[in-house]
Amino acid sequence: MNKSDEIKFNKNYQRLLQALKLQGKADKTIESYSRAVRRVVRHFDCLPEQLTPEDLKDYFAALVVSHSWSTVKIDRLGFQFYWRHILNKDWQWVEIVKPPIVKTIPDILTPSEIERLIGATRKLRYRVFLLTTYSTGLRLEEALSLQVGDIDAQRQLIHVRRGKGHKDRLVPLPDLTLKALRTLWLKHRHPAFLFPNPVGKAQQVQQATRHMDRGGAQNAMKTVVKDCGIKKKYRYTTCATVLPPTYLNAA
Repeated sequence: MNKSDEIKFNKNYQRLLQALKLQGKADKTIESYSRAVRRVVRHFDCLPEQLTPEDLKDYFAALVVSHSWSTVKIDRLGFQFYWRHILNKDWQWVEIVKPPIVKTIPDILTPSEIERLIGATRKLRYRVFLLTTYSTGLRLEEALSLQVGDIDAQRQLIHVRRGKGHKDRLVPLPDLTLKALRTLWLKHRHPAFLFPNPVGKAQQVQQATRHMDRGGAQNAMKTVVKDCGIKKKYRYTTCATVLPPTYLNAA
């Protein structure tokens, strides 16, 4: 791509980010769609509008081999969004790739398996995080981003803000989970986050500017699942269960 084309694409790319935000797309969607466009441009090293249907057929044929159908679908949607909203052109290439519709049923962990997971989790913040997630049915990002003000202890409710579909909702808060969250908060006393991400070499939790890292939580979960010998393809899901308070002891 020559310098002139590079400047033109950079301007259109900023317009893409703006259009995605103006349409109220979630941060994850914005990142996925913009990454899809960057990937296509990097692959061909030319402006997207210079590509032909044959170019895209070859591109998606290679993408199907190297990536999951989920990635293929997201990349198609991202490029389609760019084509329609940035280039203002009719999208004629929907039939180039049609990811199959696959419906799967996830493996659900039993209460005893969840008890084993939480009991085997050594760090208190991850232990409380797993208990909160499984006892309330929150999604990963919803649990991570919980703040002190989201907890209604008197009514024993959690106010989930901007969940899936940018919708708020109230979720029941079990007694044990409330006690666990209090125990964790008394350890770090962060003014906002319930699961703050420690910063700096001294692990200064109270100065954290964001919540606990998503990747760190996922890796902790995978490690504990492996240690417990659970073979299921687990997922975060609703599974309220009563666990003994000994799981709140810091390791």
